[in-house]
Amino acid sequence: MNSFKNRRGIFGDPLGLPDARSFSLEGYATVLGEGNFALYYGNSLIVTVASLFLILLLGAMAAHALAEYRFRLNTLLGIYMILGIMVPIRLGTVAILQLMVDLDLVNTLLSLILVYTAQGLPIAVFILSEFMRTLSRDIKDCARVDGLSEYRIFFEVVLPLIRPVLATVAVFSMIPIWNDLWFPLILASSDATKTVTLGVQQFIGQYTVNWSAVLASLSIAILPVLALYAIFSRQLIAGITSGAVKG
Repeated sequence: MNSFKNRRGIFGDPLGLPDARSFSLEGYATVLGEGNFALYYGNSLIVTVASLFLILLLGAMAAHALAEYRFRLNTLLGIYMILGIMVPIRLGTVAILQLMVDLDLVNTLLSLILVYTAQGLPIAVFILSEFMRTLSRDIKDCARVDGLSEYRIFFEVVLPLIRPVLATVAVFSMIPIWNDLWFPLILASSDATKTVTLGVQQFIGQYTVNWSAVLASLSIAILPVLALYAIFSRQLIAGITSGAVKG
């Protein structure tokens, strides 16, 4: 609501609806007309979509291996993944930055994609593997009898069965990636690789803040999250509640 107000309306009545005196599109005009906010928005979309694709694909493949096959390091690998959830990735910022410098990936979108993929894989593997253990082995064994390879069983049999959980993982993984400020500030702070969260900072000065532009940019930035939830809300709820009534 405040993104559709002028400065006086924002501070005079922050909880009220815009009226004839306070209504203003100045913030949106500033965001769309000044700077490279469209570029930053596109960078965030590229990083988020690519990271989610890798998290879901690699996470599902790893979870399938842990749930389906029994081998000596199965339990150890599961514990290793859980440790990835417990230890915040930001503790390794210095080592990550040094690695990106050595690989010459600083100020590239690829550096963010790799970091976010590593950040999202542990929770994805944990959630997906627990769900995959509840799937019937008879379906997969029948597919093997019919001559399907293990890859075809994964892509044609397993993935369709875990779509609700994939939607849950996608929503939970997207929000911290889209809203993150830490790694874009450290790894991709150049003007060509800034994300939305860094782009908002251009409207915040040392002594003055263009609140209309800040609120307008944040309102625009939240649209992909709302769209993702609206599209996958049914699968999200199904994924969260799956297994709740199983004995």
